[in-house]
Amino acid sequence: MKRRSIAVLTAAVVVPALLATAPGPRAAAHEASAAGAAGASAPAGSSLPRGVDLDTVTIPELQTLMKRGTLTSTALTRAYLRRIDAIDPKLHAVLRTSPTALRQAAASDARHRRGTVLGPLDGIPVLLKDNVDTHDMPTTAGSLALAGDPPHRDAELVRRLRAAGAVILGKTNLSEWANFRAAKPTSGWSAVGGQTNNPYVLDRNPCGSSSGSAAALAASLAQVAIGTETDGSIVCPAGMNGVVGHKPSLGLVSRSGVVPISAEQDTAGPMARTVIDTAITFAVLSGHEGVDTGSASGLAEAAARPGALRGKRIGLWRLPSLGAEVDALMTRTEARLRAAGAQVVEVTPPYQDRLAELEFPALLTEFHRDIDAYLATREGPRDLAGLIGFNRAHPGERTCFAGQELFEQALAAPPPTDPDYLAMRAELTDLSRRSIDETMAAHDLDAIASPANPPAWTTDCARGDNDVIPSSTPAAVAGYPSLSVPAGFVGELPVGLLLMAGDRQDGALLALGAAVEHRLDAWRAPGYLPTLPSADR
Repeated sequence: MKRRSIAVLTAAVVVPALLATAPGPRAAAHEASAAGAAGASAPAGSSLPRGVDLDTVTIPELQTLMKRGTLTSTALTRAYLRRIDAIDPKLHAVLRTSPTALRQAAASDARHRRGTVLGPLDGIPVLLKDNVDTHDMPTTAGSLALAGDPPHRDAELVRRLRAAGAVILGKTNLSEWANFRAAKPTSGWSAVGGQTNNPYVLDRNPCGSSSGSAAALAASLAQVAIGTETDGSIVCPAGMNGVVGHKPSLGLVSRSGVVPISAEQDTAGPMARTVIDTAITFAVLSGHEGVDTGSASGLAEAAARPGALRGKRIGLWRLPSLGAEVDALMTRTEARLRAAGAQVVEVTPPYQDRLAELEFPALLTEFHRDIDAYLATREGPRDLAGLIGFNRAHPGERTCFAGQELFEQALAAPPPTDPDYLAMRAELTDLSRRSIDETMAAHDLDAIASPANPPAWTTDCARGDNDVIPSSTPAAVAGYPSLSVPAGFVGELPVGLLLMAGDRQDGALLALGAAVEHRLDAWRAPGYLPTLPSADR
């Protein structure tokens, strides 16, 4: 595939033509009361125009309504606040709502009336994973150790969202410390927020670590959300909760102000119910919100064209280790893509065993380095040793699982100047990139596809996760983009299709993902089932 600049790629996915026509309880009682009062100010359902379905409406459609004056950001924000109050007690996905959300929405409404809209995210409610710094709300990474005063400043990505007019609606729960604390963690659990549940079947796991962001989107508690990933933490929750998640190429979204695991792999990224909303949010996060709205055709319109997939070459990495039902779903997915004109060839990217062998030891060294630097900017424990001591002294940190083996191993890991570590990271980077580059070149591929997740396992603090999911690793370690789109269901449980491509091919990957999403048409609203019948478990 020919490489183009990210600015050009982003211009192709911001849907300008469409726009041109176009813990359970919240952390603070007063914030929950404010949200409830906002919802109580109008009869249920009366604030949104007839025909607006929060489960399916897209950002371009919302902006068209706002431009016409038939919808306000205030009404949209109130609608989402009401949904959070009504639905989130089942999910524990939203830690807190912002006390300024309605003021942010009112400011957007004023801009819409003046015709000075800041871009396609102006007035759109966004939830942030609670490892993304905000100066006006706590940022805890799920840990009681950071549950005091908020950070002094916003993360750079939050600054970009605010500058684009987005309404920062609140913060979502996550797997504590982004699942980098215990040897057998339970995804979606944090000492601050408790356990996030999967909206499709409530006793099933949402995957991690962007658990709350994905579950909130599945339940339509915001229009878009921000997740973060080191390896799988955007794309697995997206797949397991039936939404879209984009892990951008490393470096396209600023890591500044995001609680780290590894600067060599960490990135924040957008999550939404559709690829079009994901692409719009990515344009803002990556700094390309100012593209000319008349310069490119609409992504959704292009994806819906009958020949959108014709001639596209996709390598299918089946991963039968995820189970016979997932493999059968991949067979059906392959057939649907072929019927749409895509050419699908089966592939197995090389070097996976060696990547699995090297990645974790490298992350231990990088986590110690990076978490020490971050903690030095916050009130509370000042370094990893202090954090380990905090966890030992606070029983609330051990109510689901007690272990902090990864912290302890990271404390003892070689320093980042160690020659063995440096050789390990260099080999990781080389082999991960080759695993994708060589596979794509050998078969002349536009993308590699694989299952993003198995069916959600039952949440169990005593057992921990059942999450050996290798598909995210090549792109995560290489710093290449990946995108999870809904592929279908195993019974009542969603499974995503993970697409990955070469470095800085984010725009092309999003365009392909939009066409795949349109062809598979696999989304359906969650049912909030308490459990599955015993025969289906």
